[in-house]
Amino acid sequence: MGSADTVIAAVAAGLSGVAAVASWRSSAQANATAEAVARIERDRWHLDLTPQLRLKLEPQGGMLYVRFEGPASLGRITVQLTVRDDRDRVRDPVLAGGPTAEERAEVVWGPYRFRPGVDGADQLGRSVTLFTLEADDRTRLAVDESLRPRWYEGTGGEEQWRQQNRTKRMRLWADYTAAGHKPWKLSFEVPQDGIWARTGQPVGT
Repeated sequence: MGSADTVIAAVAAGLSGVAAVASWRSSAQANATAEAVARIERDRWHLDLTPQLRLKLEPQGGMLYVRFEGPASLGRITVQLTVRDDRDRVRDPVLAGGPTAEERAEVVWGPYRFRPGVDGADQLGRSVTLFTLEADDRTRLAVDESLRPRWYEGTGGEEQWRQQNRTKRMRLWADYTAAGHKPWKLSFEVPQDGIWARTGQPVGT
């Protein structure tokens, strides 16, 4: 092979290599795009299948009603409810002679807690044990008024605590799982006037 042929062969090999690299990059980009589109579609589908729950407080009866409205295609869902505080107090300063961070963490800051020892509720009344629901099913959970902190002293302290929580909503985290799906987590704010609430927004009956 002459020198000219050698050069031509080398150029051809180089061009072939460039084409191969370009093809590989194009394929990789196409795969990445397809994966991104598939992920977006999965996330959209997951959002569309978000379990729709309604919650209602009946303070006089000491009950929180929970109803699963669907979608029925999820089948049976497992629910975990946890009472949220009225706000995050983790960064609040700890003052000399005042409550410690640990003492504050033991208070359910809101109008209601779950009834300890009932429905699998913990001793603080912060959460209940897992329960399952199918579409159009509902259950009820026992609730009590939250306990005033120890530093709200005497009769005046009790009255101050009740007044402070008189119009506050019961704030909850709801964690859901269903077979074959990623879990969901939603927040609720349930008013004290018996109106059904869904995903944090009060709705009519």
